[in-house]
Amino acid sequence: MDITEVILNDHHEQRRMFGILEEVSPADTEALGSVWKRLRILLEVHAAAEEKLFYPRLLKLQKDLIAQESPGEETEDAVHDHNEIRDAIAAVEGHEVGSVEWLRAVAEVNEVNGDHMAEEERQGLTDFRRHVGLEERHTMAVAFAAFEAEHAGGISAHDVDPKQYLREHG
Repeated sequence: MDITEVILNDHHEQRRMFGILEEVSPADTEALGSVWKRLRILLEVHAAAEEKLFYPRLLKLQKDLIAQESPGEETEDAVHDHNEIRDAIAAVEGHEVGSVEWLRAVAEVNEVNGDHMAEEERQGLTDFRRHVGLEERHTMAVAFAAFEAEHAGGISAHDVDPKQYLREHG
């Protein structure tokens, strides 16, 4: 197991579930609501796991090897992205499942999440594969998978102040 692969697998599942939502008829509100609930939990737990386990180590890597002039920029941006995703998720909850407004709000979550995943895949995950040994990546993957399993029913999602996050983990 490798933390980068675990995260990539989650990204694939997120993309798959957004695809499912796009294929379900807006009239099938039961199916839409069920798939959305599972996707919302996946997105929120995934972000919390990254903030707890992945980004503190990426921040150390940035300080030690990669971005010594501006350590934390990538991590701060990722935490900001997670907040945008959480806020977009919250906006979905204010609409009736299957309505035009709900579908637009879900599309917004898909967009901000997709932007975040692409950036993370190009930068943070690549940095990890290049600079963190497989044994450490394995240990992190086990912890990440355990965190997600422990919170499979969901979490209480909340925004995180990116600057405060850097102070606490930097």
